Amino acid sequence: MPDPGAIAPAAAPAATDWRQLLSAHWPLWLGVASMAVPTLIALAQGPWQEESGVHGIIVLVTGLWLVWRRHDEIMAARTDGNPALTIAALALAVPLYIAGRAFEFISIETAALLLALVAVAQQYWGLKVVKSLWFPIVYLGFVIPLPGWFLDTITLPLKEFVSELVTGGLAAVGYPVGRMGVTLYIGSYQLLVEDACSGLNSLISLTAIGLFYVYLIRGSNPLYSLLLLAMVIPIAIAANCVRVAALVLITYHFGNAMAQGYLHNFAGMVTFVSALLFIFALDWVLTPLRRRLESKPA
Repeated sequence: MPDPGAIAPAAAPAATDWRQLLSAHWPLWLGVASMAVPTLIALAQGPWQEESGVHGIIVLVTGLWLVWRRHDEIMAARTDGNPALTIAALALAVPLYIAGRAFEFISIETAALLLALVAVAQQYWGLKVVKSLWFPIVYLGFVIPLPGWFLDTITLPLKEFVSELVTGGLAAVGYPVGRMGVTLYIGSYQLLVEDACSGLNSLISLTAIGLFYVYLIRGSNPLYSLLLLAMVIPIAIAANCVRVAALVLITYHFGNAMAQGYLHNFAGMVTFVSALLFIFALDWVLTPLRRRLESKPA
């Protein structure tokens, strides 16, 4: 079945003369570079160095590749954009970018940059092409770092939920474990369930990579993509419950130094890979449903 997001080319595209394109539209490229380069540097020096944002560079590279791989289709179907839409989008994006840059709100800065790039794409490629690129645009949205207040609001319930599940499970099999908030007590040890173990980091990364997999391998069926996205949430939380439980047991049997050493990072890596493989297996199990959705008339 053809990709629902594909563009039907009107004619065979001619080869792109990049030197001519750069010379004709150098103010555009200069403006894009003046916004993109500082933001990328800020992301590399900040959010991309944290565990909650390590997926950012992967999403950026793969998202741009998703657009680039359809270059011929885009150039064949391009039309003049709507100047009114472009001006309206830039009138919103540029002030937000300046404010985010001035006050170091990297989330606003990155979101404004993405909006500005979409506005420019609409002007030079046309609204029809931009609509057909809905998935790469949404996917690139995962590059936007979540603001700190949002992270704090979301991680606390997740940490408490994971802590409660782990405590109840280990207590049910006879371990001397207790909980106060997000702090676990087992034997003589006290462990704090941190953000990295709450499931949020894995949730964001698994969502991005899972959607990339669905789009690239299975096409861009929105209903099926939403179904896989919904399944990512319980998978990520369950995987991190296993991770926390494993670290608690390692602490109890082998000591805190062992659990907080290389095994801590190794457990996180194994948990993430296992959850990703489970998503792939779930996709295989749901193959009949996917085919049924794809066979429905548009």
